[in-house]
Amino acid sequence: MTAQQPATELALFSGGAMRRFLTEALPLFEQATATKVSAHFAITRLLKKEIEDGAAFDMALMPRSELDALAGSGFIVPGSQTDIVRSIVGFIVRVGAPVPDISSVEAFKSVLRRAKSISHSQGPSGLYVAALLERIGLAGEMKEKTVLAIGRPVGEVVASGEAEIGMQQIIENQPVQGAHLVGPLPPELGNFVAYSAGFASRVADHAAARSLVAFLKSPASVRIIREKGMEPA
Repeated sequence: MTAQQPATELALFSGGAMRRFLTEALPLFEQATATKVSAHFAITRLLKKEIEDGAAFDMALMPRSELDALAGSGFIVPGSQTDIVRSIVGFIVRVGAPVPDISSVEAFKSVLRRAKSISHSQGPSGLYVAALLERIGLAGEMKEKTVLAIGRPVGEVVASGEAEIGMQQIIENQPVQGAHLVGPLPPELGNFVAYSAGFASRVADHAAARSLVAFLKSPASVRIIREKGMEPA
């Protein structure tokens, strides 16, 4: 894409957690604008490395912290970052297991202390959970009983019985059989991962990217965002 040519195609790099949202939203955008979107999904840390290694793209949709880092190093246009969604982190148990009380921070901490094993991912919500455990003073206590979900949703680890409880973005666990979503973590804990859009610095014409950002903030997208267990930013 160049500044002299109308933007009819858009290369979008997105964190994998947004796949189920974008799979529904992008066709609506394409129909409304006649812009063809080529979406590439990957784990955030791998996506960030691809961008730093020179991959060609027009727009990225990633956790805000990673996007800000890329803007700071010149890969994303500084100031183009726009918050799109708050992907809520939920608490998971196996179907049929007792449903714990996580209605307050103290109740949540008590459940963690009693649990025989817990699971979280290595992705953005896993980083959130690890930082959260540190913040509430339970990181050391949880370390020996943590089962990492590698290459699969946390819900699958919990459903299989490999871990008693789990925490991950709700959107990544909605289709998992055998896993029961108790609900979001207490809101006082800042229970979400913020995903934001940013424009590639190497691209001169950002018209299509601006159009997509506007669509992702539109009522049509907000409806899908809420259906996927997230909140509009």
